[in-house]
Amino acid sequence: MSAGRYIATRFSTVKPTFTRVENPFKLLALLNLQQWLFFLVAFFAWSWDAFDFFTVSLTVENLADTFGKTKADITWGITLVLMLRSVGSIIFGLAADRYGRKWPFIINNVLFIILELATGFCSSYKAFLGVRALFGIAMGGLYGNAAATALEDCPEAARGIISGMLQQGYAFGYLLATVFARAFVDTVGHEWRPLFWFGAGPPVLIIIFRLCLPETQAYQERQRIREATPNAAKVFLQEGKVALKKHWLLLIYMVLLMAGFNFMSHGSQDLYPTMLTNQYNFSANAVTVTQVVANLGAMTGGTIIGYCSSIFGRRFSIIFISIIGGALLYPYTFVDNTKIIAPAFFEQFCVQGAWGVIPIHLMELSPGSFRTFVVGTSYQLGNLVSSASSTIEATIGERFPLPPKGKTKRYKYGLVICIFMGCVYAYVILLTFIGPEYRGRNFDVAADRDMAEAAGQDGAAMQRKLRGGDGVEREDEDVEKGTRKDREDVGL
Repeated sequence: MSAGRYIATRFSTVKPTFTRVENPFKLLALLNLQQWLFFLVAFFAWSWDAFDFFTVSLTVENLADTFGKTKADITWGITLVLMLRSVGSIIFGLAADRYGRKWPFIINNVLFIILELATGFCSSYKAFLGVRALFGIAMGGLYGNAAATALEDCPEAARGIISGMLQQGYAFGYLLATVFARAFVDTVGHEWRPLFWFGAGPPVLIIIFRLCLPETQAYQERQRIREATPNAAKVFLQEGKVALKKHWLLLIYMVLLMAGFNFMSHGSQDLYPTMLTNQYNFSANAVTVTQVVANLGAMTGGTIIGYCSSIFGRRFSIIFISIIGGALLYPYTFVDNTKIIAPAFFEQFCVQGAWGVIPIHLMELSPGSFRTFVVGTSYQLGNLVSSASSTIEATIGERFPLPPKGKTKRYKYGLVICIFMGCVYAYVILLTFIGPEYRGRNFDVAADRDMAEAAGQDGAAMQRKLRGGDGVEREDEDVEKGTRKDREDVGL
C-alpha cells in the first residue's frame, strides 16, 4: 500500500465498527478449563510483577530516610528497573518463542524471589540501586510471556475482554502493594523491609501453578512445524529474518506507541502518592484509601474498555478513552482534599481503560513466530523511553516550591503531573490514530504466511503436518479465514 493511500485510510479505519458482540458472561463462557488456567496463571504473575515494581514507588520517602538521600535520588531505583526491563524482554522473549512459554516464565519467578529478598536486605544506596537494576532484567521477561500464555489460545470473540482483564493485573498488583505497604511498612519493625520480604513469597505459588500446566496449543503447533524440518533452529532464525524484513517499520511503531502508554501510566501513578502526602498533606490512611479507589477504577476501566474494543475497534477505543482522561486531569491533580478520590477513580479508569486494549492489540500486530519477544520488547523498550518519568516529574516539581511543613520541603507536584500528562495523552492519541489495527487476526500457525515463507511451505502443507502430528484437524475454513483476514488488514 502506498503512503498516500495508507494516510487516507487512517480516517476511515478509525471509525467505530459497532461489531455485534455477545454479552461479557457469554464471552467468558467460551473459554475451556485449560484456557482459564492459562489466563489465571498469567494474571497472577503479572499482578505480582506490578506489586514488586510498586513496592519502591510506595516507599520512596521511607527509603530516602533510610539511605540519607532525596526522594529524587530514590526514584532512580524506579528508573533503573524501567531502563533494564528491555534487556530481560529480549532474553526471555526469544527464549519463550524458541523453547516455549513455560520454563522462561518459571525462571522469571525464581529471580523475583531472590531479588525481592535481596532488596529487603540492602544496607546502602548503591546496593539498593544494584539489586533493583537486576530486578529490572528479571521483570522485563514476564509481560510478553504472560500475554502470549493468556491470549494466544483464547477464543477470538473473547480476546477483547480477556485482554482487559489480563492488563488489570497491573492495577490489581498496585492495589495489593498499596494495601500491604500500609500493613507492613513501619508497623512490624524493620521499617520498609518486611514489605519486600513478603513480596518474595507468592511467586513460589505461581511457579507451582505454572508447573502443572502444559505449553499453549498455539506454541505446540508452531513447534511441530519447526521440528518437521531438518533443522528447527535454522527455521527459527529464518523466521526472524522474515519478520525483520517484512515488519521492521511496524516494530518501530509499536515501540513508539508503548513509550506513550508507559509515560501515561508511570506519569499518572508513580509520583501520585508523593503528591498526596507532600503537597496536600494526606495522612497515610487517606493515601491508602485514595490509591485503593483509584486502582478499583483502573481495574473496572481496563475490563470495560477491553470489552468495548471488540465492539468499536482497538484504535477508536484507545483514542476515545484518552480524550476523556485528558479532560479529567485538572481535578485529578488540583483537588486538595479527600474529594480527590472521585477524579482518582475515573482518571485511572481512563488510563487503564486504554491499557486494557494493549495486550490483544500488540498480540494481533506482532509477527506470529515472535509474539512473546515482540509484545514484551516493544512494551519494555517503551518503558526504557519513559523510564525517567518519575525522576523528571520529581526534579521539575522541585522548581515549584510550597511553604515547608516543619523541616519537610513541599512542592507543586500536581501542576507538573497535570501538564506532563496532557502532553502524553496528545502523543498517545496521535500515535494511535496513525497506526494500524489487525483486529480478529487468526493466531493459528497454518494461517501465518511469515511461517510459511520461513519454512518453505504453504498453509495447506503446514495443515497436513499438523493433522499428521496429533490427529487433531483444524477446520480448513479457519485457515482460509485467517488468510483472507490478513489480506484485508491495513498495515504498515
